Amino acid sequence: MHRVLVAGKLHDSGLAILRAAGDITLDYVEDLGAEAMLARLPQAEAVLLRTQPFDAATVARAPALKIVSRHGVGYDSVDVAALTARGIPLTIVGDVNAQTVAEHAMLLLMAASRRLLAYDRAVRPGGDWNFRNSLAAREICGKTLLIIGLGRIGRQLARMAAGFSIRVLAYDPYLATEPPEGVVMVADLAEGLRAADLVSLHMPRTDSPVLGAAEIAMLRPQAVIVNAARGGAVDEDALASALSAGRLHGAALDVFEREPPQPGAAILARSEAVFTPHSASMTLECAERMAVMAARNIVDFFRGSLDPALVVNAAEIGFAAKQVGGDAA
Repeated sequence: MHRVLVAGKLHDSGLAILRAAGDITLDYVEDLGAEAMLARLPQAEAVLLRTQPFDAATVARAPALKIVSRHGVGYDSVDVAALTARGIPLTIVGDVNAQTVAEHAMLLLMAASRRLLAYDRAVRPGGDWNFRNSLAAREICGKTLLIIGLGRIGRQLARMAAGFSIRVLAYDPYLATEPPEGVVMVADLAEGLRAADLVSLHMPRTDSPVLGAAEIAMLRPQAVIVNAARGGAVDEDALASALSAGRLHGAALDVFEREPPQPGAAILARSEAVFTPHSASMTLECAERMAVMAARNIVDFFRGSLDPALVVNAAEIGFAAKQVGGDAA
């Protein structure tokens, strides 16, 4: 029997797959706290991991470990090198969250452009109904969208944007396939930024912000920035300054450099910005798909039929890693 540790609440469909395997003993710990996971880790041959950090010290506490299956596509908090050094594969769930995250990115683009929250407040008690005459909203039709990172999520967003008659540019220096029809690739990030009214980020974590103060300054006046990829991909202080100075029309963040963000963070004070709590992939439907795929990866591994396309290794860390964009917690 293989001992499998499920670290974090999992959709019943995923649990059903593990329980039906016949050769698995299940340790199910709904608590996301590290201590609950660590107590059961020494016996685990497989870990189905939600959002907890899994660093080198954690790997060392799991002598029987053979596979880690991430409930999502992001693995910023997992020490892939430590796993690789022991020959332990880390698996992700592929493109099961791409549609969901792309939908959320589209939602954020529209909410920030149309200043949705300000109009919502105008209707509620204490609001100003006459805000409707402010003309604070901006249309997205006919605008130019720059997608940074044209992986599965970026491609889905490009298709959605086309339906709104948005011109789509994309920057991805590691793209190995042809872009979707209608998407114009730019070879230089600065070129794309100078042409963009809207920017949406969809790439793995980088060592420094992709959009810092200098890059934000390249954007057209009244542009909108959306980050539903990785916290730290946008310099939040620089973004807050640009919003405060009226250089940008709006912004929307689903991910933050520190999560949850500090209450006193400058970006949180900006009324032009829209925020969601790292929830781009957290729909009921997507949670079920991720649970099923994460569970299947473990079962397939023990049966010798694991899809190699879903295995991450240390050599793939960086901007080009799997090109899936967006964490799926």
